[in-house]
Amino acid sequence: MARWIVDPDHSVVAFSIGHMMIAHVRGQFNKISGTIYYDPLNINTSSVELVIDVASIFTGIGKRDDHLRSPDFFDAAKYPMISFKSTRIDPVNGTLVQVTGDLRMHGKTSQISVPALLSGPVKDPFGDGLSMGFVASFVINRDDYDITWNQLMAENAFMISSDVEIIIDLEADLDSTE
Repeated sequence: MARWIVDPDHSVVAFSIGHMMIAHVRGQFNKISGTIYYDPLNINTSSVELVIDVASIFTGIGKRDDHLRSPDFFDAAKYPMISFKSTRIDPVNGTLVQVTGDLRMHGKTSQISVPALLSGPVKDPFGDGLSMGFVASFVINRDDYDITWNQLMAENAFMISSDVEIIIDLEADLDSTE
């Protein structure tokens, strides 16, 4: 089975969350690492592990990023990493797979199941390596991970939604050391 290493320079974990019931705040984590074991002939034996550095959160607004790193939200000092480890990968249709695994964030672990689209492999135009792409989009409830800070607004509405859309866009390179 081939081992693929997540390319941190061409990979991102992005998010979008409702703000004041009228708009969305978007951001991303800029430090992600991971390993994917992939067998196109036997998808069920494939696996993925990802690690996200919480302190690398970036929304473009320094004050907001600092607040998100604080104990009100991610508490990056206490919980510096978000991790995902697959427990099962099932083929769906063509290059679409269903990835099930354990998402650990803010000291809590929940099993999630998300669709992922695979692309490639393609030959690197600047070398002899091969690269693949993996894209997943799904929604989690931040309350499930005890990330519950909020502000009450008029008419008993909350400033920040509980649902968070996550978009994972990975590029991984074939490990040439194996």
